[in-house]
Amino acid sequence: MKKYLVFAITLVTISVSNAQENIDDLLAAGIEDAKRFTTDYIAPASEGLVYSINNGWFNNGKAPKKYGFSISIIGNANFIKDEKKSFVLNISEYENIRFQDNSPSKTVATALGHNDPDITVIITYDDPIFGSQEATLTLPTGIGSTNVNLIPTAFVQASFSPFKGTQIKGRFFPKVNVEDAEIGLYGVGLQQEFTSWLPADKIFPIAISGLAAYTHLDGSYDFTDDGIVGGDNQQVKTEVNTLLFELIVSTKLKVINFYGGLGYISGKTTTDLLGTYRVNNGVLFSQDIVNPFSIKQDYSGVRGTVGANLKMGFFSINADYTLAEFDSASVGFNFSF
Repeated sequence: MKKYLVFAITLVTISVSNAQENIDDLLAAGIEDAKRFTTDYIAPASEGLVYSINNGWFNNGKAPKKYGFSISIIGNANFIKDEKKSFVLNISEYENIRFQDNSPSKTVATALGHNDPDITVIITYDDPIFGSQEATLTLPTGIGSTNVNLIPTAFVQASFSPFKGTQIKGRFFPKVNVEDAEIGLYGVGLQQEFTSWLPADKIFPIAISGLAAYTHLDGSYDFTDDGIVGGDNQQVKTEVNTLLFELIVSTKLKVINFYGGLGYISGKTTTDLLGTYRVNNGVLFSQDIVNPFSIKQDYSGVRGTVGANLKMGFFSINADYTLAEFDSASVGFNFSF
């Protein structure tokens, strides 16, 4: 349970559940080398989370009646493509890291992949007593080692229509703390049905809407007590902020409706490695490093969605599939009043 929760929360970090035992050695190689490797290692996971938390914002192009209210339980799964599971580590980009066989580059796992067999590197560091020293480091593997091939998300979403054709939406995942891991999510959106402005909107065969939505996620994992690396207040913090703009078209039937959307996502992620880290270089020397680094990443892209919504009185169920940098499937259980 702990390992899965850590993955869900710190997916856009250094994959603490698999990599924290390597932090000491990575920092010994130098903060810049550690930051450079971590940036490439977490990049696909960061991008996947940006796409994942934007699924399920809509299930119809038709707005509900004025003062209509609905609540939904939504689950998503973003599928991990093979090209997101690895990256090329070029030794020329590092100052104090090299492969044991002196290869100029190798394909290694990202936080979404898996090194099989293990890949080791040699790091070089300066010891004030013994001079230049070397140590062997096994590169961290990713969640592929546990046969995880998707990024799951889930949340509760509510919608209210204060005016004809207008929906104000909000989504929420309460902050929970389990075994030193914490996550929270919220989002707000506005969907406007353009066809509701037409004089003959009741006989128009389709509904066309526009959606704008903002989503925020923050999570952290405190691993001070794990005893892997000496120091204090050691934790990883992640913050994700995204904007989604979508054009939506749907049928206007009584029981089952089909919908589609074309959207654009823009997201920013910030990953901070915080706390004090006591890096041991040899037997007689140790160095304290405080708040080693912060990684900021920007992502953007288009996506296309197709789905269907089956309505049974005040209850409906919808399912859709989205084509994007990370393809995804979503299902929602909706209650309208």
